[in-house]
Amino acid sequence: MTPVTGNGDRDRNDSGRAENQRPRDRYGRPMPHGSVGEVERIPDDADFTPAEGLEKAQGLLDGGYAFTAHEVLEAVWKSVPDEESELWRGLAQAAVGVTHAQRGNMTGAARLLRRGADRVEPFAPAPHGVDAEGVAAFARTLADELDAGEAEPGEGIDPSRMRLRHRGVE
Repeated sequence: MTPVTGNGDRDRNDSGRAENQRPRDRYGRPMPHGSVGEVERIPDDADFTPAEGLEKAQGLLDGGYAFTAHEVLEAVWKSVPDEESELWRGLAQAAVGVTHAQRGNMTGAARLLRRGADRVEPFAPAPHGVDAEGVAAFARTLADELDAGEAEPGEGIDPSRMRLRHRGVE
C-alpha cells in the first residue's frame, strides 16, 4: 500500500487507515519524511512466532530500542491464541512503558509498566519460556524508581534490564 497523506498531519494507507510511515529515532519518535531512521521499522503486517518475537524483541531491548521491541511484541500479541493474548499484551505494555521513560514521560511510563506487570504476572509459569515473574518484577521496580525520581530519561533508562525469557531458554 502506498502512504497517502490525509489532512497533512498523518500518513494514511489506501483505505484511509492511519499509518505513520516516517522513520523513527531510537526512542520511537517520528522523524521528518526523508530522514534516515535509527532502526528498521516493523511492518504493520509483521508475523512472528512467539520464539522469533522473543528473540528479536530481546535483541532490540539489549540494543536500547524498547519502542521497536514493543512493536515486535505487539505483532506476536495479534497472532497468538486468545488464552495467551494478555501475556503478550502485557509484555508489549512493559516495553512501551520503558519507551515512555526513555522519552521522559515518567508518570505515563510508571502507569504502563505497572499495567504490563499486572497482565504478565498471572501467567507464571508462562509459555514459551517467558519469565513472567521476572518481567513483572522488572516493570514494578522501574516504575518505583521513576516515581521516586531515581531514574533519568534517555540513556539513563536501560531496556536491557528487561529479560523476557528465563536464563538458558532458547
